[in-house]
Amino acid sequence: MGKLLDTIRRLVAEEKYVVGEHAVERLEERGILEWQAVVGLEDGELIMERPLDKPNPAVEVKERLPNGTMFKAVWSYLGRSGVAKLVTVHFFDEV
Repeated sequence: MGKLLDTIRRLVAEEKYVVGEHAVERLEERGILEWQAVVGLEDGELIMERPLDKPNPAVEVKERLPNGTMFKAVWSYLGRSGVAKLVTVHFFDEV
């Protein structure tokens, strides 16, 4: 477990990632900046790998904001494009 996360982390570190429209909206709603989700991925804790997700395999990662607040980020791997994609973010206390 963690191979998909390693691939996504590598792509993000190489700046080979995109941010989906849904993620842009959720980031704005929650007051999280894109760079915070990107930086948080490096030391984030893997919650779950979802390698069979369609249309793209995904990972759920527990990340931390600079003020210590924890949030979940969902990243996917777009194999055809060879890039990672930030799919969404949310706080753990949200329904």
